[in-house]
Amino acid sequence: MKILRALAVAALAASLVAGCFGGGPTPPPPPGPTGSAAPSARSSSAPSASPSSTPLANPATVRLALDWTPNTDHTAFFVADHEGWYADAGIRLQILPYATATPETLMAAHQAECGISFQDSLTFAAAAGADLVSVAAILQKTASAIGVLASGPLQRPRDLDGKTYAGFGYPNEVPTLKAVIQADGGKGDFTVATLDAAAYEALYQNKADFTIPFTAWEGVEASQRGIPIRYFQFSDYGFPEFYQVVLACDRQWLDANPDAARRFVTASVKGMQFSNDHPTEAAAMLVAKNPGVFDANPDLPNASQKFLAFGGYLVDASGMAGTQTLQRWTAYSKFLYDQGLLVDADGHPLTAPLDYGKLFTDDFLPGSR
Repeated sequence: MKILRALAVAALAASLVAGCFGGGPTPPPPPGPTGSAAPSARSSSAPSASPSSTPLANPATVRLALDWTPNTDHTAFFVADHEGWYADAGIRLQILPYATATPETLMAAHQAECGISFQDSLTFAAAAGADLVSVAAILQKTASAIGVLASGPLQRPRDLDGKTYAGFGYPNEVPTLKAVIQADGGKGDFTVATLDAAAYEALYQNKADFTIPFTAWEGVEASQRGIPIRYFQFSDYGFPEFYQVVLACDRQWLDANPDAARRFVTASVKGMQFSNDHPTEAAAMLVAKNPGVFDANPDLPNASQKFLAFGGYLVDASGMAGTQTLQRWTAYSKFLYDQGLLVDADGHPLTAPLDYGKLFTDDFLPGSR
């Protein structure tokens, strides 16, 4: 049971990073476009048929663990399910709703074959002994940033010295903020108020000076509310870009079921590509597959999906979805190690770095064979 003990250590970090650095909305996502017409069962603009031209007689079940309630980090999977690409590929998709157990915990315990994860939380889990691997990048670059009110005097990271940060208690928050502020010539000294989901409202109401919104959700929502935010992008100050949201899988399942895994990943990446190329239609499919979830804010999923597509978050420089590089996995995961944030199954800081190349694989992407 050592792996479960390892996850008891990793789960805290993994669940913490999921909301901010991890990449999903922190509060349950406010609802989206119920006014959009439900897409047809098969979109005329959909990519070509899935890996198998006819459904397989004995489909393989894949349990996909969500990291939060449905939102635009998950669009690709609902698109592929809506369009029948999993069925065509001989995959029976079972989406596991977000619960108290993190996707990393479920995968390590073999209670889910795959799940929504993040470069940092997967690295935390791997350090603690979880045998997980990222098989596709859902977001190709960082979609979080330091946010301040655009109407205020703070113009750059070094201005944050002596200010109040509305945070979430994640282990990598303060080290990241210090690195960015110091790179801009500041000291990296600031007050931390751990407020969780209330962090955003604290900023909006001038009760805190800065926070870290997920720009594709809280950032879009703030804009819709008429609250202009000034952002300091981490990478503009020498901080490494990272794969904020990834599709991770249980390595033991991958090794035992390589053909089913390849068919599942291929159909999922098709959904990622479609979500980039047709954001409005993809957002409508997300809403159609989750009736009632987005009723509180009918415009947010569509606006968020367009933000991701038009901002170049969903595909790499060549326009391909899902791809990953060793350079990007090494840069950020090494930062976590260098900061002493990676701990083993007993909670002790690692004394040697991970093999960063084992944290991801592109072997299951379309065309990888």
